[in-house]
Amino acid sequence: MGFSKDFLWGGATAANQLEGGWNLDGKGISTSDMLTAGTHTIPRKITRETIDGLNYPSHEAIDFYHRYKDDIK
Repeated sequence: MGFSKDFLWGGATAANQLEGGWNLDGKGISTSDMLTAGTHTIPRKITRETIDGLNYPSHEAIDFYHRYKDDIK
């Protein structure tokens, strides 16, 4: 069974997993911007400010903020 010619594919993303550029161009800080990475033995935590030495995954994410032109072709 195939798809009809007018079938539209869709997709979804989560900004904190995609964007990066967390502190650029006047973006406001979100809870996910202050959420650290964790491991199976160290839980993630929310900090009030960024702390040197901790990893904040959403700060870079997959860096779609800077790479979107190459990603969307």
